[in-house]
Order: sequence, then C-alpha cells, then structure tokens
Amino acid sequence: MPAPAPSAPRLRDPRLDFFRGLGMFIILIAHITNNPWTLWIPARFGFSDATEMFVFCSGMASALAFGAVFSKAGWALGSLRIAHRIWQVYWVHIGVFFTTLVLMLAINQTGAFPRDEVGALNLYPFLNTTGPNLLGLFTLTYVPNYFDILPMYLVILALIPVMMALARIDARLAILASLTLWLAATAGLNLPAELWFTKPSAREWFFNPFAWQLVFFCGFALMMGWLPTPPVSRGLIALAAAIVLLSVPLAWHKIIAASEAIRDWRRDWAVLFDKSDFGLLRLIHFLALAYLAWVFAGPMGARLRQGGWRGRGIALISRVGQQSLAVFATSMVLARALGAVLHAGGGGPLAALMVNLAGFAVIIGVAHLTATLKRQPWKTATAPRQNPEVPRPSPTALMAEMRT
Repeated sequence: MPAPAPSAPRLRDPRLDFFRGLGMFIILIAHITNNPWTLWIPARFGFSDATEMFVFCSGMASALAFGAVFSKAGWALGSLRIAHRIWQVYWVHIGVFFTTLVLMLAINQTGAFPRDEVGALNLYPFLNTTGPNLLGLFTLTYVPNYFDILPMYLVILALIPVMMALARIDARLAILASLTLWLAATAGLNLPAELWFTKPSAREWFFNPFAWQLVFFCGFALMMGWLPTPPVSRGLIALAAAIVLLSVPLAWHKIIAASEAIRDWRRDWAVLFDKSDFGLLRLIHFLALAYLAWVFAGPMGARLRQGGWRGRGIALISRVGQQSLAVFATSMVLARALGAVLHAGGGGPLAALMVNLAGFAVIIGVAHLTATLKRQPWKTATAPRQNPEVPRPSPTALMAEMRT
C-alpha cells in the first residue's frame, strides 16, 4: 500500500507570537531596576500591564498545545502531558532562582557596584537560614517576590485538567469554576510565601494564582471555543477605546501627583486594581486593550504578515514570542545584572539606552538560539567530504611509521 501523505504542519497564529514577544520586551524593561524606560510602558497609562498579556497569551498557547492532546488522547494522557510541562517549568523556576542568586553574589563580590544586589532582592533570609528555606524553595512555600511568576504559572497549569474535566460535562462549569476561584482569591484564598522562615511571616504569594487564573482561562476558553469570539463592531471598538482612554488619568503618575481627588479615589478603591488579587478593573482594562489589538491585527493576523522593514520587525518580535519560556527565564536573570550596570553607570539617558538595547539584543539572541536548538540541526548535518586526491594513510601504515 502507498505510504500515507504527511499531514500539513499546523500554522502558528501570528497574533499570539507577536503579542507574546511584545510582552517579553516590556517585561524585560519593567524588571531592570530603576529603569527610566518603565515610565513609558503601557502599565503607566492603565490598570493592566505586560503580566496580563503574558498570562492571557499563555492561556491561548496552552489551549493550542494541550487542548488537542485532551481531545485525541483522553483526559488521563492529557493530564500526563500537563504534568510533564509542570515538571519542565518547575526546574526552570529553580534554575532561575539559583542562577540569579549566584550572579548577585558575584556582583557583590566584585566591589565594583555600589548597591547591595543580594539585599535588593531580599535574599539574605535564604542565605542566613538556607536549610529551612531550601525546603521551602523546592516545595514552593518560599517564594520571593521577584521569583513568583513561574510558581503562579505552575499552579495555573495544574488547574487545566480540572477545567478540562468540568468542560467534558459542560464548558459553562469550567467558566463558573474559574470565576468562583477568582472570587475566593479576592476573599483571601492564597498560598504562603515565607512558611519556612525562622519566624514564619504572614506574607503570601504576590501573584495570587487563584486570582490570576481568571485571565489565563479567558485566553484558554477563547481558543477552546468555550467563549464566543467577540464581533468586530464600531460600538465595541468605541467602548474599548473609551475604557482605555478613561483609565489614563486614573493611572498616569503625573496626573495622580497633581490631583488629590484621584489619589483619594485610588486609596479608597485600591481593591479594584490590586495586582496581587487581580482586581476587576485590571481585567476590564486588559480585555479592552486585547480587543483593540485583536481588531488592529486584522482577520487571522493579516496586518502582522507584512513584508519590508515592518515585516522584519514583526518577525523579530514574533520569534521572541515563539520562545517565551526561554526568553522569560533569561530576562529574569539578565534584568538584575542590567539593573546593577545601570545603577553603576549613573542611570542617565545614555546609560539607559545602552542597557536596554543590550538587553533586547540578548533576548533576541536567546530566541534565535533556542529555535535553532529545537530544530536539532545536528540530525541533518553531514560531515564535509574529504579531498579524494589526497590519499589517507591506513592505521597499519601509521603504526609502522611510528615504530620506525
């Protein structure tokens, strides 16, 4: 019988890759300590920031990557696939922590940088009582603030089999469960972040996974078809644009500094835009931004498939988005080192320009290297042919010559 024709490879969604990549650049900027460029990232003009973009796109990507496994292989093997991903991300988290810790210790040892980088990350409790906190690190009950995004993602990944099981009964049950978890998180459900300290503190995870799962499963549900795709209409575009514009005076630091009324409002209604428990206004603001970005990208991301210099720039950002886990892990380590360099350089505009561009170059290089390694080029590579005109001596002849 003739061999079956190979199936066509699944095309990547350019919108997902592009906006994940854009989020990676913004996250790097945001994590460089005292970076003046952070005054111009989207988070300074609205309630949501690149974290929502990262988590939402991760939900969409997870639906694409794991949804088909649950459908084709069943719930048990789908859950096993999720467990494998959790295992991978878990060790990335551990690696990021220790790599950053060693790098900060090395920076302090040089004596060339004026700031105590270990203290800036509040890592002395780990160094002073390593045994208990090492146990806490590996059980995710010691979660320093800077290292809390991947643990949040781990908990959310673990919720996917639960949501898939509920969706087998009715997709509305999965949506209801996500909303219920978010409400429980706003009421106090969270996880301990310093359980193994000598005197355990009451601090909990900064990114409450039971709250942030809501934006993850918004993206997941859209890609799985549990939620309908919103129509493109002038009314919705106007509403989304109004939400984004009206958020600016409530979030921009210059207007906040100039208006006592806005400062009072932010103090009284901080629960609505609280980052730890994912306040409601953060979700509304992000969904408005996401809708405008979706409309701007065009059907199936048509406007992101351009040629010329714009197309090359879009392709560069999209490549970073395709390798988001490797890029994110690198940026978490890199940002601290770049922050130390920026501080030592005085933090001026030129130093900020050089530091940020250097960071961009590194994450772009990591994305390209990761893509190359995933292709496994050594499997298709062939050794260069020897020149047939130059005879190669046999091993026997070589041995005889060595004896003489």
